[in-house]
Amino acid sequence: VVHTIAGAALQGGIVVLENKSGEILEVWAGEENPYADFELERYAGAIVPNFVNAHCHLELSHMLAAVPTGTGLLPFIKGVVQGRNTKTREEILAAIESADAGMWAAGIAAVGDICNVVDTFASKQKSHIAYYNFVECFDFWQTSHAGAEFDKYNSVFAELAPAAHQRKVLVPHAPYSVSPALFALINAENARHKEQSEGGKKQTISIHNQETEAENRLFLDKKSDFVPFFGAFGFDYADLRAEGRTAIHYALEQLPRSERWLFVHNTLTTKQDIEAAQAANADTYWATCPNANLYIENRLPRYENFLQTGAKVCIGTDSLTSNWQLCILEELKTILRYQSDVPQAEVLRWATFNGAAALGMEGQLGSIERGKRCGLNLLENLDAAGGITQKSSVRRLI
Repeated sequence: VVHTIAGAALQGGIVVLENKSGEILEVWAGEENPYADFELERYAGAIVPNFVNAHCHLELSHMLAAVPTGTGLLPFIKGVVQGRNTKTREEILAAIESADAGMWAAGIAAVGDICNVVDTFASKQKSHIAYYNFVECFDFWQTSHAGAEFDKYNSVFAELAPAAHQRKVLVPHAPYSVSPALFALINAENARHKEQSEGGKKQTISIHNQETEAENRLFLDKKSDFVPFFGAFGFDYADLRAEGRTAIHYALEQLPRSERWLFVHNTLTTKQDIEAAQAANADTYWATCPNANLYIENRLPRYENFLQTGAKVCIGTDSLTSNWQLCILEELKTILRYQSDVPQAEVLRWATFNGAAALGMEGQLGSIERGKRCGLNLLENLDAAGGITQKSSVRRLI
C-alpha cells in the first residue's frame, strides 16, 4: 500500500521516480504498469513519505541516558545543566554526527532543531537532512539581563552560515524563561533578518509550551515550584505578574502574528488553550514528543483535545537526553499504543505533511505527489490489516 498522505491510501500503488533526483513523476493506483518497458520494484509493507522531526535538540546527543527517567521537568532541567559539559568537544561532535546519520537512516528528511550553542553547525553543513535551526533565547524574566542575553544568543545565530538546506531563526525558549523585553529583541531581529536575508519568507517561531503544572501555576497565581527552583540560580521572577491565565496566553501576546507558530510538548494544553491560539493565528502547529513526555514526566498530552479542535499536530523526538532514540516511527508506536483512539492515518499525517508544513517545507516534503522530492520510506512488519505494531520497522528507500 502507498500512503500518499495527499489522498486515500493506494492498495498496490505505483510510484514512478526520476532516478537521479528522486523527483516523483507519477503516482498510480492498482497493478497496471504505465511504464511497461520497466520492471517494477515490489515491496511488502507500506510506502510513506520520509518523516519530519519537528522538534529535536541535536546538540545534546552526547547525553544519552545521562539524566534519569521519571524525575519531572525541574529535576530534568537541573540534570541537563549539570551534565551537558561533562564530555570532551570531540565526544560531543562525534555524538552529533552519529545522531544525524541515525535520523537519516530512520527515514527522517527534515528536522526542526533547537540550538543554544554552535556545536551542531559543522555537521549540518554536510548533512543530507534539511534543518530549520531554532536559536533559542532565555533570560528567565530578568529584564535587566535581556540585552546581554540576547547578544549572547544572537552571536550563536550569526555563526550559522547560509546553506541551501538550512534556515535559521531566533526563538523564545518558553513562557517561563523569556521576559517581554527579550521577546521584543527577538521579534525585532527576526523581522530584520526576514527582510534582509530571506526575501520576506514567513518564519516558523518555536516555543516550548505547558510541559508541567508548575508552568501554568506560575502564570495563574505564581504559587509555583518554578519560583524557588529558579530562585536558587538567582532568578527571582520579580518582573512577572500572575494574571490568572495559563502560560500559553502570555506567549500569545508576545509572538508575532505574521509568522508561523510551533508550540512544543503541550502536555497540559486544554481545548480552550488550543482554541485561543488558533483564534490568534490560524498558522499554528503543535509538536508532540510522546517518548520524551514519558521519559521526563511519565504522562502524555490528551490528543483528543487536538483532534476535536482540528489542530495541526506534528511529531518530534526531543533529544537523546530525554529519549531512547531519535526515530519518528517509535513516536508513532507510543501514540498508537497508549492512545489507540488516534487513527493511524492521522498520526502518519502528523509525522509527514504536518511536520513539513510546520517548517515551511511542504512544497517538497510530506506527501507523495507529482513534482515533489519527498523521499520514500518502507514500513515493514505490519499487522494483517496494515497496522503499525510494536515490532514494525522503517527502511529508507530513497
